[in-house]
Amino acid sequence: MDVEAPISSGPHPGLLDWLASHHVDYELHEHPLTYTARETARAEAVNPRSFAKTLGVITDDGRRALVVIDATDQLDLVKARHVLGAGRVHLLTEPELIDLCPGCDVGTMPPVGELFGLPLYADFAVREDQEITFHAGSHRFAVRVDRTSWDRAAHVQYGDLAEERIGEPAWARS
Repeated sequence: MDVEAPISSGPHPGLLDWLASHHVDYELHEHPLTYTARETARAEAVNPRSFAKTLGVITDDGRRALVVIDATDQLDLVKARHVLGAGRVHLLTEPELIDLCPGCDVGTMPPVGELFGLPLYADFAVREDQEITFHAGSHRFAVRVDRTSWDRAAHVQYGDLAEERIGEPAWARS
């Protein structure tokens, strides 16, 4: 029998402190219950291309990382393999995500690797946004930040990681 993970009542307990201690100004928003990045972008009334979707991955040699792409894109595991310097890359399972990111609802990890002791990678397309919005560790809360401030504080490593649904690199859209 599958047991559903409980839904948290607030943002990740360390996220807001991390943002404040790293001098990243933020807006915290509560919204109706959502389960996908696109739904949350809609609830937040932001363009899904500026909503940062965070995914957990593992390499064939056991390294774990957080990967950030736009909500409209999909992670290309072959590209991720090259960026992470690995033979293979897989998405983490829900139980692995719960274990890796305590204090977060499944699929709502904020893109702050330091909170979880993980490196953070982002697709080049994320770098094009002035502001980004992302899950705050909850299906009910999101955070909006200046992308440059987040980038500096989170020590983001950029690479070609995502594909738009039409098969072009996400960073190449017009």
